Formats: sequence, structure tokens, C-alpha cells
Amino acid sequence: MARLISPDERFEGPLVQLRLVTMADCTERYVDWLRDPEVNRYLETRWSPQSLETVQAFVADLLQSEASYLLAITERRADGDARHVGNIKIGPVDPNHACADVSYFVGERAAWGRGLATDAVRVATHVAFERLSLHRLQAGAYARNVATTRVLEKCGYKLEGRLRARLRLDNAWDDHLLFGLHRDEWTA
Repeated sequence: MARLISPDERFEGPLVQLRLVTMADCTERYVDWLRDPEVNRYLETRWSPQSLETVQAFVADLLQSEASYLLAITERRADGDARHVGNIKIGPVDPNHACADVSYFVGERAAWGRGLATDAVRVATHVAFERLSLHRLQAGAYARNVATTRVLEKCGYKLEGRLRARLRLDNAWDDHLLFGLHRDEWTA
């Protein structure tokens, strides 16, 4: 399977622009996001130490992947600058079933609560259905992650399941919520 998104492409929403993450995005600021307990509270990366080297290795692997696309969430600003504030991943893509996972985080706390994640999920969903010709997308969320649940619901994703006490959070167990969206349910 060949890569279907090239490094020079940009996908725009009203608030964000998405593009492939590059090695130039691998900075200490990115590492700081992953080390911040508030940012990484619901990220699986919190289970292992994060460094510039681990981030670079992760990004390098995904740049070579034919099954996953790691996109930078950049905030569109009036001055024309597009500041990298987080990432959204589509993948791995299952070519046999035309489906993929969607996962994301906004690392810049100053960007929280301003609709950037919702816009990023909408744009990535459009890319997945229109550009990658997928039939289905799915996403998981910690039950206590109300912000992510709201984002997914605003973008049309439906709650499809609950795995009870599946995830460890704050020295307790939390349910894993499973969301899905089919291409025929999606409205651009």
C-alpha cells in the first residue's frame, strides 16, 4: 500500500490546518507536552519515559508507515502563522476492511477549550473518508475524559461500546468507551 498523503499537503478547517508531522516538529516543546501530567493524563505514552530521541523515533517510524498518518494540528492564526499545538493520527488503516483508528491530543494547554480538537477531528475525518476512501473510523476514550467524549460526539461519532474497568487511571480503574463512525453516517 503506497502512502496517500504527501508531506507538502495541507488540510484546512476553520480553526486548524493539518499536515504530516515532520522531523522538524520533534522539539523539546513536543517532549514537554508528553511529560506534562495534565496533557498526558489520558495518553498511553505516559507509561514510558519520553525524550527527544523517543519522539524522533516515533515520528520517523510513522513517516515510513504505509498504514498510519501522523498529522500535526496547527492553529490557524490571523497573522498567517500556523503554530503546532498537537497531533492527530489516522491509523493503522486496515485495507481489507477500509477502517482505521483516530487518536489525538492537544499539547498546548493554552489552546484547550477553544474548539481546536473538534475542528481537527472533523478535518481528519474528512481526510479519512474522502482522501483515504475509508468506510469506518473508530476511537477510544477513557470514560472520565469528558472533553474527548464531547469532541467525538460533536463530530458525529457514536458510542458503540463500553469495556468496564479496562483502563488504569489515577490508581483506579476506568471504563474504556468505544466510538465509531461509518462513512454513510458522516456529514461533511
